Amino acid sequence: MVANAATTTIQNSHAVSGKDCMFQDWCRWKDAPTFTQSSFKETLCGGQAFRWRQIDDYYEGRWSSNVVRLRYLDGAVHFALPASVDRTSALQNLRSYFACETDFYQLSDALPWRNDSILSTAIQHFSGLRILRQPFAETLFCFLCSSTKQIPQIQAICEAIALDMGAPLADGSHALPTWPVIAAAGEARLRAAKLGYRARYIHQTALYLASRPGWLEATERAPTHQARARLMELPGVGRKIADCTLLFGAGRLEAFPIDTWVEKILNRAYLLEGWKLPQLQDFARVHFGNTSGYAQQYLFAAARAGHIPS
Repeated sequence: MVANAATTTIQNSHAVSGKDCMFQDWCRWKDAPTFTQSSFKETLCGGQAFRWRQIDDYYEGRWSSNVVRLRYLDGAVHFALPASVDRTSALQNLRSYFACETDFYQLSDALPWRNDSILSTAIQHFSGLRILRQPFAETLFCFLCSSTKQIPQIQAICEAIALDMGAPLADGSHALPTWPVIAAAGEARLRAAKLGYRARYIHQTALYLASRPGWLEATERAPTHQARARLMELPGVGRKIADCTLLFGAGRLEAFPIDTWVEKILNRAYLLEGWKLPQLQDFARVHFGNTSGYAQQYLFAAARAGHIPS
């Protein structure tokens, strides 16, 4: 249970002016997950979520109706919240978002790193990496925006759409729009946010969901194979987007998204050149086990950082 007594106020190292006046003082998150500097940054900005940005020595992020600033200082995580929010509720939401009930160190140790030098290298460089538990509907939307885009581009698209259509948040920024709002907005308005061909898929998905109340909630609760099949009924959703939505929005650690990065890792580092995607999925399931999606995130992080071949 998180309460005000669980935090220790520290001095803010930045001058407080302008928009910063809307945030409370920095506090240490005493029961935060354990990170390293690299795993902290990678968890927030490594392609799981697209509404975090680095500002000076801290990261500012948004999900659902939440806004928070986080920074990693002397081995500890500190937070700052908008002045108008209730700290106890905000910290409970923060714990849920970081899946604090899950022991990721134990899950890391259970991965087959002892006989897999590639995975071992990845874990060594990003010890403490976590899989965030994001809102399911938002995760689906963000990954529908992500096709053939780099992380900074996806972040920019999400920010533009939030500013145009999203509800205001406690600091004056905006949330991502809900699916009903997207359905009502129309395709042209989505195209204005530089979504290109994705605008049609996203609007069609919004209309599909609008005609099926409760469909998305039922999908999130369904067994993984059923949830994946349901998601792939949506316009523009293939296996990769479905697995990203399940891994990052529903905590399904067995979901193993294969994008171009991961495919190259499997082809080159694991010597699986020429294998088809279903064969690669089978390899991941057998080799990495029932938390293969977690292993995938380690490999993805290490390959982008140049620690393993890709």
